[in-house]
Amino acid sequence: MSETATKDKVRGAVLGTVESDKGDKTRKVVVAFLAKHPKYGKYLRKRTVLRVHDENNESSLGDKVEVAPCRPMSKTKTWKLVRVVEKGHGS
Repeated sequence: MSETATKDKVRGAVLGTVESDKGDKTRKVVVAFLAKHPKYGKYLRKRTVLRVHDENNESSLGDKVEVAPCRPMSKTKTWKLVRVVEKGHGS
């Protein structure tokens, strides 16, 4: 596989931080973003918590990861791990 094929953007992929790695092959990833208040215009920090499928258990607490949507694997798990962008300082 060429280098360009591995660096291609995955459709719908987002970056987030691993908040929990307690489950086997499951990670809790937090995606933080800013949203503008409709009336006052102030930017507010918001976050989305995703359950992510990590087939090889390659991510750990505090890692910055790229995740993409996939078919439902369980009631709450509808995202899969694409790659670990940066290793964190977690345990």
